[in-house]
Amino acid sequence: MKTIISPSILGGSFSNMEKIISSLDQSEAEYIHFDVMDGDFVPNLTFGPQFISNLRNQTKKVFDVHLMINRVSKFLDEYIKAGSDIITFHIEIEENLSELISKIKDKNIKAGIAIKPKTPWEEIKSLLHSIDQVIIMTVEPGFGGQSFMDSQIDKIKNISNYIKENNLSVDIEIDGGVNYETGKICRDAGANILVAGSFLFKQENLLTATNELNKFFNQ
Repeated sequence: MKTIISPSILGGSFSNMEKIISSLDQSEAEYIHFDVMDGDFVPNLTFGPQFISNLRNQTKKVFDVHLMINRVSKFLDEYIKAGSDIITFHIEIEENLSELISKIKDKNIKAGIAIKPKTPWEEIKSLLHSIDQVIIMTVEPGFGGQSFMDSQIDKIKNISNYIKENNLSVDIEIDGGVNYETGKICRDAGANILVAGSFLFKQENLLTATNELNKFFNQ
């Protein structure tokens, strides 16, 4: 199975974003990951739909938008209009999740559910039948640069096994602490999309680092 690399721009400098997008546009990564935080659902605050919209015409890469926010229904239309290709929101929010999924898919956009480390995987079981991807958080959401949580490996395996047993077409994406070593562990457990942020931006050259990571998982 092909492994998709989804570089997270959260690891880069927002003042240098056009150059970052340009580098990722030239890379072999298929996705660009946007970690949207509202300062409410998580303690940090990042950017909103206008930021995504401003970057949309700079690349044709898949915009993989991860909403770590409350009040998804209030802002969902704006993220759809911004040019998102995939919109993932958290199961832990207090909204009608099925309605949100339907609204996203009605716009021909892929819909995903994200799950925090402390949330049992069984809570997303019924939703796996109606979504396109699940993001398994392998750090506590809210900040970049955290260490990978080994405790989430069993969750990856359990979700992967459930998807296979029920013949579902659902991508498993890992977000948090991904590098060569942890990425391999996650891929072996059943993941096929890897979000890499801080690891890539610590390297000397973003384009080279992204291509090398992609090559490592797809050679």
